[in-house]
Amino acid sequence: MQQISTITEFLETTGARLRFFDMGRRVVKIARDRFLQFEQTAIPYPYPLQQQAWFALLFQDKRGQQEPLIWFLRMPLDEQGKLLQAARDDFMHRLIERIGEKMQADKEGEQLESALQDNPYSFKPKDDRMAVFHARISRLLNAPPSRFYTHAQRYFAGEPGWEQWSFVGYQGIADVAARLDQEENETLVTKAITAMPTQPLIALCHCLENETLAVPVTEALLKRVEQELAQPSPDPGLLAAAIRGSACSRSQSLQQKLIHDVLSSPTGNHIEILTAVSGRAWEQLLDGTLGNLFLERLAENSAGQEAFNLCMADLLYLPGMRQPILTAVRDPNRSAPLSQAIGALFHGVNQN
Repeated sequence: MQQISTITEFLETTGARLRFFDMGRRVVKIARDRFLQFEQTAIPYPYPLQQQAWFALLFQDKRGQQEPLIWFLRMPLDEQGKLLQAARDDFMHRLIERIGEKMQADKEGEQLESALQDNPYSFKPKDDRMAVFHARISRLLNAPPSRFYTHAQRYFAGEPGWEQWSFVGYQGIADVAARLDQEENETLVTKAITAMPTQPLIALCHCLENETLAVPVTEALLKRVEQELAQPSPDPGLLAAAIRGSACSRSQSLQQKLIHDVLSSPTGNHIEILTAVSGRAWEQLLDGTLGNLFLERLAENSAGQEAFNLCMADLLYLPGMRQPILTAVRDPNRSAPLSQAIGALFHGVNQN
């Protein structure tokens, strides 16, 4: 009999159907085979954050007769972004030990429900992340959206007045974003983006960053960015949110233009904008021109050398990003500020 060494294989022995979601950089589904490869340390985690894998496991009985059970877990990664086997084995040991203690439970399934009690690898996502996750899960399982959904739709239609945004539940915004492929919602959001106040737009963008964005919605975000950049003092928070909101756009060219326009502006060196690019839209930095522009602005970022170092470390940790970033760093045509920032970064590494 083959030895079970992964969480996936262990939980599947219960007959449950498993689904996997990243909960760090994006709330997105991870294919079962890809997650299993990660657990077997064959590949790095696709979305590392703070040198950890943050993910959710959703499992339900195959007959669909019970409420789905959800675990939120974080696992440390090695220098290559792969799972630390010692941590996985420790988690498995704790899990089996806890389930063994509950084997005499009266209710079926109670062993799994309480299995993460006092487990150091479990975590509770922030409220906004939970709202996005619940919205995506309800859509995936064909469950109805929350009671805030209709109110959010009415707000995006402009019915109560744009100033009434404080009465819109965040869960409702997340529900609309998760159903953006419905024509009605796409039309509502597209029209609302250029008119709504900053705060609800930022909340909307933080939900949109997890969704595949249609071209009209991306065009609306680009138009709003152009409006903001024309202001005497553009709001870096709004610009950063627009970058995040366009992160999964179907139109790479529109997304790149949006990022390029923001980075090229006087506000483009603000650290919130730069971390929005590296944290949510990092794939666009594979474009040589955009990657070089990003590094130049990062070298003169508003938070200084430490922020440069942290952002570079984060980027170099992402699968597929190390070589393109190092190639850009070695560009002989780089500016003096970028050369100085890179020198300070390597000096700090050597000191340690």
